[in-house]
Amino acid sequence: MATLPLLPTISTFFIALSAILVAIGWGLIVNQKRTAHKKVMIAAAISALLFFIIYLSRTIFVGNTSFGGPDSIKVFYTVFLVFHIILATVGAVFGLVTLTLAFKRKIAKHRKIGPVTSIIWFFTAITGVAVYLLLYVIYKGGETTSMLRAILGY
Repeated sequence: MATLPLLPTISTFFIALSAILVAIGWGLIVNQKRTAHKKVMIAAAISALLFFIIYLSRTIFVGNTSFGGPDSIKVFYTVFLVFHIILATVGAVFGLVTLTLAFKRKIAKHRKIGPVTSIIWFFTAITGVAVYLLLYVIYKGGETTSMLRAILGY
């Protein structure tokens, strides 16, 4: 039985946890439990931040893993990965804006952007888990190298 890589597994756990906490937070606010909503959403943000710190540290110190699956689907994986990266970037920006609006007590704007941010984050987490599964579970990861080489496949 092959072992899973530690840092990617931990970082993927935190991104999935952040999405689960966002879903719980959404349910809490629907039920008018504002204090619990705030606590859970802060926990979701911390979880996302932990993901980012681990991911960034790994990228800087170890590198990223290129796709190790069949060449026949490599182009599809690359398109999917680029979509995930764009989605994650947009989700992170929306998340920061949504949190800022909440902390500045601009609740009307927060209520408008919060659901959009949550949906983007759900898709970010789902595609992130899918990337992890494709890189480390379904296929054996390729070479671990710089981020640019891993994304572009050369």
